[in-house]
Amino acid sequence: MASAERSKKLRVLLMPFFATSHIGPCTDLAVRLAAARPDVVEPTLAVTPANVSVVRSALRLHGSAASTVVSIATYPFPEAAGLPPGVENLSTAGDERWRVDAAAFDEAMTWPAQEALIKDQSPDVLITDFHFSWNVGIAEELAMPCVQLNVIGLFSTLAVYLAAAVVNDSDSEELTVAGFPGPELRIPRSELPDFLTAHRNLDLVDNMRKLVQVNTRCHGFAVNSFLFLDKPYCEKFMCNGFAKRGYYVGPLCLPQPPAVASVGEPTCISWLDSKPSRSVVYICFGTFAPVSEEQLHELALGLEASGKPFLWAVRAADGWAPPAGWEERVGDRGLLVRDWVPQTAILAHSATAAFLTHCGWNSVLEGVTAGVPLLTWPLVFEQFITERLVMDVLRIGERVWDGARSVRYKEAALVPAAAVARAVARFLEPGGAGDAARIRAQDFAAEAHAAVAEGGSSYGDLRRLIDDLVEARADAGESALQPL
Repeated sequence: MASAERSKKLRVLLMPFFATSHIGPCTDLAVRLAAARPDVVEPTLAVTPANVSVVRSALRLHGSAASTVVSIATYPFPEAAGLPPGVENLSTAGDERWRVDAAAFDEAMTWPAQEALIKDQSPDVLITDFHFSWNVGIAEELAMPCVQLNVIGLFSTLAVYLAAAVVNDSDSEELTVAGFPGPELRIPRSELPDFLTAHRNLDLVDNMRKLVQVNTRCHGFAVNSFLFLDKPYCEKFMCNGFAKRGYYVGPLCLPQPPAVASVGEPTCISWLDSKPSRSVVYICFGTFAPVSEEQLHELALGLEASGKPFLWAVRAADGWAPPAGWEERVGDRGLLVRDWVPQTAILAHSATAAFLTHCGWNSVLEGVTAGVPLLTWPLVFEQFITERLVMDVLRIGERVWDGARSVRYKEAALVPAAAVARAVARFLEPGGAGDAARIRAQDFAAEAHAAVAEGGSSYGDLRRLIDDLVEARADAGESALQPL
């Protein structure tokens, strides 16, 4: 009887990209799917061996029960990528990050292992990261519905799609994204994702056309966002035919389970408990974007000079040490943490006044859901575009630095300590820009929580996704039974 019940469930295989920033929300989606229809959905995460620990860490945040409802399957990371054994994630690859990207975009490297796993697992549905476009063809061959998961908001995704169509039309140093909803979107070339501008890419338009074709061959497109935040961009994305169906199921970091509290109280939370309400700026640059030692040095001096309390999460892998005597001068006003930090708990804490962020989409969403205003410092990829959503559309943040900037690590200008100190002090000034941004951020936080609550847009879209996939599985089964 148990095996019969198991066979009735919708077996969903989820395959995220080799980055913690993708594996985390994909794991969250697996948990949300199982929680929404526990009697219907049976999710499995497919990752390479070194990324299993990333999945398990993400599952622990949902409480002990999560690991019993979400399975993990593994396939080998391609040796041809040329990375040392056990290095299979952007966060651990250091200066060799490009090799991880190469493994994700080179079909010859990754396709065979993923195809073998998909065929071995024989799921009813495949949910694949948009990096792995070939998985759409594998799903078609096996007559199973395939959904692409986009862990970036539709504002930046749409901007990239539209920019790709015109980026080669002009040598202007600033690109105006034609057809973008709302206020005119203008982006300096130095702040566009590198793959759009690294060289005169004559195949770019053709490649984007192929990407759209892949999207429209999928059953649908699932996005870690919610309609109130992204509605005009969702509508434009669908109107332009960039996807067949859209499911807006975020923020996937919500709802936060009560079981998270059982993990224990880290030192950083105890430290926040000792600080006044809305007094601390929290700083984190995500899991992999490179920041030079010289820049970290200037940031440290800027935080010291700001006079404001701060909690700074620094990646241990960076191997950086603060300036001599800095920790003694700062004293208990600042806390430097080199270990994992509970970011959602930090943002939800009453002492947190602002979040200095690289504008990675997960961080932006977590800031929005906590109602915390943002100080923006984008570093790579689409983060400079996302910054414009934060500043110009949502108006929940301000830039740290208005000087020259670049998505290319080695071309990025050094942001001086004086600029950091000025931005932090001004943003945290009572009655200033930070307070106005917080009021708006809290409005968006209420909308985010409403979206995932019963009757909300994301609550409905998550269940619509499951229902549509159950129906698609049934249709595929009926088609298979038809005589040739």
